[in-house]
Amino acid sequence: MRVLMTGGYGCIGSWVTRELVERGYDVLIFDLREDTHRLDLVLDPEMRSKVHFVAGDVSDPEGVRAAVERVEASHILHLAGLQTPTCRADPILGAMVNVIGTLAVFQAAVAVKNQVQRVVYASSAAVHGPRAEGAKGGVGDEVRLVPLSHYGAYKVCNELNARVYWLDQGITSIGLRPWTVYGVGRDFGMTSEPIKAIKAVAVGRGYHMELSA
Repeated sequence: MRVLMTGGYGCIGSWVTRELVERGYDVLIFDLREDTHRLDLVLDPEMRSKVHFVAGDVSDPEGVRAAVERVEASHILHLAGLQTPTCRADPILGAMVNVIGTLAVFQAAVAVKNQVQRVVYASSAAVHGPRAEGAKGGVGDEVRLVPLSHYGAYKVCNELNARVYWLDQGITSIGLRPWTVYGVGRDFGMTSEPIKAIKAVAVGRGYHMELSA
């Protein structure tokens, strides 16, 4: 298995990279630039040497297709995306990365359909929107999707497009909806504040965290 991964230098990407390397898979991270500071937290030097960098922009469909073909990827793991604060500040940039980037990945899978066996991509719990008043227990995948942010809306768009790629092109994909991400390497995003606070305590520093009502 040869996995071309977008967003491999993020928190989730770093932990997934570790899992893939431990299973003996070839991992190639597709990104604008090589930034291993999170990978270095979870991979030892030997494991790190088995991860390779492929330069490119996920919002460039031709560049994504060329990379997938060049490295002979059998699977595409698409984790790249701009988070809620950036999407709120610049919705067009957010759409370029989160929506066009996802379309570029699926288009690459179509272009080399006989090579790519599956696309796995990150959606988000942000697709759900608010829970009904008094609701208890888990949230089912079949609930109505009513996102409250551009970020969530982009993720809904991606899930719907993934379905269409299956219907029109037979592209097999799996979309996952992470909830709150935490742990080593979680140093950015709306839900990273508790992790930063724990880290501050561990090194004996103060930390101020503002919680909205």
